[in-house]
Amino acid sequence: MVLNYIWTAFILIAFLVALVKTIFWGDQQVFTAIVDSTFDMSETAFKISIGLTGTITLWMGLMKIGEEAGIVKVMSKVVGPFFKRIFPDLGENHPAMTPILMNFSANMLGLDNAATPLGLKAMKEMQATNPNKDTASNSMIMFLVLNTSGLTLIPITVLMYRAQMGAAQPADVFIPIMLATLASTLAGLMIIAVYQRINLFDKVIMLYLGLIVAFIAGVIYLFSNMDSEQVKTVSSMVSNIILFSVIVFFVGLALYRRINAYDAFIDGAKDGFSTAVQIIPYLVAMLISIGIFRASGALDIVMDGLHTAFNWAGWNGEFIEALPVALMKPLSGSGARGLMIDAMNTYGADSFIGRLVSTMQGATDTTLYIIAVYFGAVNVKHTRYAITCGLFADAVGVIAAILIAYMFFG
Repeated sequence: MVLNYIWTAFILIAFLVALVKTIFWGDQQVFTAIVDSTFDMSETAFKISIGLTGTITLWMGLMKIGEEAGIVKVMSKVVGPFFKRIFPDLGENHPAMTPILMNFSANMLGLDNAATPLGLKAMKEMQATNPNKDTASNSMIMFLVLNTSGLTLIPITVLMYRAQMGAAQPADVFIPIMLATLASTLAGLMIIAVYQRINLFDKVIMLYLGLIVAFIAGVIYLFSNMDSEQVKTVSSMVSNIILFSVIVFFVGLALYRRINAYDAFIDGAKDGFSTAVQIIPYLVAMLISIGIFRASGALDIVMDGLHTAFNWAGWNGEFIEALPVALMKPLSGSGARGLMIDAMNTYGADSFIGRLVSTMQGATDTTLYIIAVYFGAVNVKHTRYAITCGLFADAVGVIAAILIAYMFFG
């Protein structure tokens, strides 16, 4: 429903702006530009979707290997002790604990198709022991806010779109995305811990958080001592090494577990083409509305206003062109994806804006959509502070993405 409002608003606002420009400013070309944009964007959406087929097929095959080799269970064991302490109301043997751990593991690995049913299963198990059935429990809120913070180790979708849009090194945003999403997740965890009075000084929690903070600090220290060209080179090299190491780990684990990696890859890859075809109508719809909004001049009005405000304040406003992605992401994943593609198409995948929107896209998840779906599945009406904390984590992720992008690509 939210996506419908956004899509309709883009088109109607564009029409009104174009009408005003035609009547009062005598712009005779604005409607021609809008119509041309609809055809151009339709063609662009189709080319992108079909061009993604190979990459989608590759990663769906690899993820199938990891799934059958038990990588989700491995991840669950790694993060299990930590999650038992941030969900104190559930207890160690609560039936929701297993799907919670597996949901987060699947999300971190980019297994969206596996993560959603596991998340819904976790919500139903938590609802079964929730004393107030129409009100979100503490555990539900913690679960959802950490979900919406978008923590992921392999931002497959962003890397695929960057490759399709012509990025010389699609993985050069891998480390910036990892840092931004870690910042968002930490912010979400900390604000929820304040609300729920969870002791973050617990030894196990401190160990996990300490490792995360040390990693972030180490990466920032390492790259802060390099010039911009060195940062780009090293970031791209390390990102590619990590990604290939993940592939080798998946195949190695399959070999250890005596899983037929080749057959598993083929089974997963078979869905690559159908998946690419399925996204065509969604991508066409969003890119058309964005193209119309841009061609009418409505987007320029918004951006000019923001630039004027930042220039008046004496701040560097180069990042403003990427803000539509940040504002759209909590509402709609496909909408934000469309804006990201539009920005890369306009400024270039390897431009500062192209890399920044990619980092923003990977930094957080669709907060309002996830909250609506997950709470709706168990008929929870009173979400308490879930939305507030989720949007706070989003804001931290966006700010982190901007600062990190300046560090790596500015």
